Amino acid sequence: MKYLPLVWFGIWRKPGRTVLIFLQVAVAFTLFGVLQGLKTGVDHAISDTRADLLLVFSRLSRGEPLPLATLNQIKTVPGVRVAIPVDLFGGTYQRPTQWVLMVAITPDKDWTSAFTFEIPPAYLAAFQTSRTAALATEEIATKYGWKVGDRIPLESTIANSDGSTVWTFHLVGLFHDSDIGGGTEKILIQYPYFDEARLTHKGTVNHLNVAVQDPRMAFAVADEIDRRFANSANETRTQSLRELAQLNMQSIGDLNFLIRAIVAAVLVALLFATASMMMQSLRERTPELAVLKTLGFTDRAVFLLILTEATAVCATAALFGLVLAMVAFPLASKFIPGLSMPPIVVGVGIALAALVGLVSAAVPAMGAARIQIAAALANR
Repeated sequence: MKYLPLVWFGIWRKPGRTVLIFLQVAVAFTLFGVLQGLKTGVDHAISDTRADLLLVFSRLSRGEPLPLATLNQIKTVPGVRVAIPVDLFGGTYQRPTQWVLMVAITPDKDWTSAFTFEIPPAYLAAFQTSRTAALATEEIATKYGWKVGDRIPLESTIANSDGSTVWTFHLVGLFHDSDIGGGTEKILIQYPYFDEARLTHKGTVNHLNVAVQDPRMAFAVADEIDRRFANSANETRTQSLRELAQLNMQSIGDLNFLIRAIVAAVLVALLFATASMMMQSLRERTPELAVLKTLGFTDRAVFLLILTEATAVCATAALFGLVLAMVAFPLASKFIPGLSMPPIVVGVGIALAALVGLVSAAVPAMGAARIQIAAALANR
């Protein structure tokens, strides 16, 4: 503790230089925090995605409809707990820019187990009692000012049986979707009503949601479903929700490699910049360090003093940068809802900053420890 004043005055001997190093390190670790937080958050989000929930699409494409008759065959596959038909179509509310995704489902017994929806029991009961009932996500209800009990007219390109393209639903409740890739601007409606009322493509679905009895059976059940429809007119491709989340992230590119490459480049550049400033600083302080050795400071004490100064500045700046990253991370999480920066990123960041400080100051500190008192004071 008695050396802290020396460390403090050594850090602030040149305030401009200290502030510059501080800002360099802070910016670098803000970037590190955001990128590592995003990577770790994505990994956690994918690992939390349900592996026991399967989605059955047409093998041709996700937009190709499947006949509703496939539902009965899927229900007989061993390991299937619940199978629910799902159809999707888009619409707009009041203005063309107010887009709404309509998700038509059949509210059979235990149907919510085949989805990632969180629906209060009262709203769930109300939804099952009316054919024109609808449930809206909390986000879209807030966005458009909808309230429970409202009648919501939606314009769509799909015509109903009377030739109109306006679909009107009665909002009976709100729900939350925990699927990070599911989107928030959607409402749930009843498939039986929608299929009966639409003018074309009756008896088809976009895909089927299947909940399996045991997550360990998911791959076997998916293979069996696809095997049953192999070489038929309606071949299927079945994937778990977790597998789809992984594929969606892979479509962006190799996120791990990209983040590691950026972080490595930033840390190397920071290391060289910090080391250069430390060497310049110690050249200017040579006479002062010689005086310290004259007063009895050993080579080891001078060496540790310089390392402590560099480590303190880098660690403090990194902590500041990581705090900024935590503040900025909610902005990044808007692109992938539900993400958060794990605390371990802060610990790793501070450890890396301390390592940068030690490595960048090691060579200059060894030079300072070997200063010859007479030569240093003679050149003053």
